[in-house]
Amino acid sequence: KYFSVSLDHKVIGIQYTVTALFLIAVGGTFALIFRTELAASQLQFLTTTFRLFNQTGPQFYNTLMSLHGMIMIVSILLGVSGIINYVVPLLVGAHDMAFPRMNAFAFWVAVPASVLLLMALVLGGFDTGWTGYPPLSARAPVGMQMFFLGVFTAGWSSILGALNVIATVLRMRAKGMTAMRLPIFVWAGLATSIIALTATQLIGLSFQLVMFQRLFGMGFFDAAKGGNPVLFQHLFWFYSHPAVYVFVLPGLGVISELLPVFVRKPLFGYRWIAMSSLGIALVGFVVWAHHMFTSGMNEYLRVPFMYSTMLVAVPTGVKFFSWVATIWGGKIETPTPMLFVLGAIVVFLLGGVTGPPNAMVALDLHLHDTYWVVGHFHDTIFGGFVFPFFAAIYYWFPKATGRRMNEFWGKVHFWLMTPSFLILTFGMMFIGLRGMRRRIADYDPALGFDTTHLILTICGFLIALSVLIFFINFFRSIKHGEPATGNVWNSRSPEWLVPSPMPAHNYEVPFEVVGEPYDYGLPGSKYVEFAAKKAGKH
Repeated sequence: KYFSVSLDHKVIGIQYTVTALFLIAVGGTFALIFRTELAASQLQFLTTTFRLFNQTGPQFYNTLMSLHGMIMIVSILLGVSGIINYVVPLLVGAHDMAFPRMNAFAFWVAVPASVLLLMALVLGGFDTGWTGYPPLSARAPVGMQMFFLGVFTAGWSSILGALNVIATVLRMRAKGMTAMRLPIFVWAGLATSIIALTATQLIGLSFQLVMFQRLFGMGFFDAAKGGNPVLFQHLFWFYSHPAVYVFVLPGLGVISELLPVFVRKPLFGYRWIAMSSLGIALVGFVVWAHHMFTSGMNEYLRVPFMYSTMLVAVPTGVKFFSWVATIWGGKIETPTPMLFVLGAIVVFLLGGVTGPPNAMVALDLHLHDTYWVVGHFHDTIFGGFVFPFFAAIYYWFPKATGRRMNEFWGKVHFWLMTPSFLILTFGMMFIGLRGMRRRIADYDPALGFDTTHLILTICGFLIALSVLIFFINFFRSIKHGEPATGNVWNSRSPEWLVPSPMPAHNYEVPFEVVGEPYDYGLPGSKYVEFAAKKAGKH
C-alpha cells in the first residue's frame, strides 16, 4: 500500500518520510564524493581530464556540491511533511487531514520534482551552488533548467501540504482542545505551514523569471536590458530565509514534545514556547537581506536587517530557557529518542551561537562565503532538523509499525554521529576563519588546510556510517523488531492511549481534552478522556 496512491494521512506520512530518507542518502552520497576530493589540496580524481555527463572534474564537483544543497533541502521539506502529516492528526484527534486527496497529490507531485532535480546531474549539470544566482544561472548548461523546474514543482507540494495542515488544525480539533491546550508540536506545525503557504511562491517566482530569461530572452536580471541581478537575490532570499525556519520549527517542536515525556515533569513555559514558534515565523519574514550584506544592495538596508536578525535570537532563546528549565530537576531517562533530543539541543545551540556574528555587518563582510558559514549552517540544520527527525522516527516508529527499533544500534548511531558531526562543523568554522572559501574544488596547499580537511572527510564518512546503521536498523525493525503495542514511552499523549499500530481511522472512540498536555508527574492530572470511559463512570 506504500507504493500506490493512498488517502490515509498515516500512509502518506510514511511515504514522505521514506522518500526523505532516500533523498538524504542520495544527497549524502554526493557530499561524500566531493568531500573525498577536498581531503587534500590539488585535484585528486575530479581532474580536468575527467569526463562524465559532459562535465569535467571541477564542473562535476560544482554540480555535486550544488545538488547536495538542494537535494538535502527537498529531503528536509519532505521529512517535515512526513512527521507533520503522520503526527498532527493523531495529536489533535482528527480521523484524517482536512483534504485527503490534496494530501496525496502534494506527496505524489514531490516524486517527479525529485526526479527532475536529479536529472540536472545527467543533463550537463550546473555550477551556481544551490542558490542559482543569475547572471551565472542565466547561461549555465541545460541541467540548470531541470534544477529550476524540480524546485518549482517541489514548491507546489510544500504550499498544498501547508494549506492542508492549517485547515486541519483550525477545523478538526477534538472537543475541549483550546488553543492553549494544543500539543506544542501542533503549534510548531502551524507556524511552519504559515511560512510555507505564504513564502514558497517567491522562490518559485524567482526561478521562473530566470527560466523565462533563459528560454525567451526576457532580461529580468540582465543589466544590459534594464534588469537587475540583485532583484533575484531579494526574491530568492525572501523565501529561502523563512525556509530555514520551515526546517527547524518542526524540529524544535519535536524537542518540546519529547522532553517532558523523558524527564517526567511538566513542560516549562508552555505558552511562551507556543508563542515563540509564531514569533519566529513572523520575524523570519523580515531578515532576508542579511544574506546580501556583500551583494551591493542599497547600503541603508544593512543596519535594519542586522537588528531584525538579532531579534530572532529572542524567541529562540525563550525555547532554550524553557528546555533547560524543563530538564532541571527531572527524572531523566535516556532511551534513543531522548539522546537525539539532547543532541539536538546541544548542536542547535552551537548553530544559534555562531549565527549572530554573521548578522553583524562588519563581521559578515569577512565571514561571508567562507567555510565559517558552512559550519554554522550545518549546525543549525542538524540541530534543528536532523537530530529531531531521528528522534521522532525512533519515538513514533512503534506507533506506526507496532515494533520497536533496536535500542543498542540506535545508541551506536547516536554516539558515532554526534562527535563526528561536532568535529566536522568545528573544523569547518576553524578553516573558514582562516580563509577557506566555500564552493571551490581545490585550495592552495600553502594555506595549510590539508590536515583539517582530511579530518573533516573522515568525520563525513563516520556520519555516513552511522546513518547506514540507522537505515539497516530501520528496515530490519519493520519486520523483525521487538513487538511494542502498548504505551511504550509512558506518554500522556492521546495517540499512545490506543493500541499500536494505529487503527485505520485513528480513534474508534473520540476523546475530550480535560487538562493540560504536559502535566507529567502531577498526581491525578489527566490530559484526555475517551468518551466510552466517561459514560461508564456515571
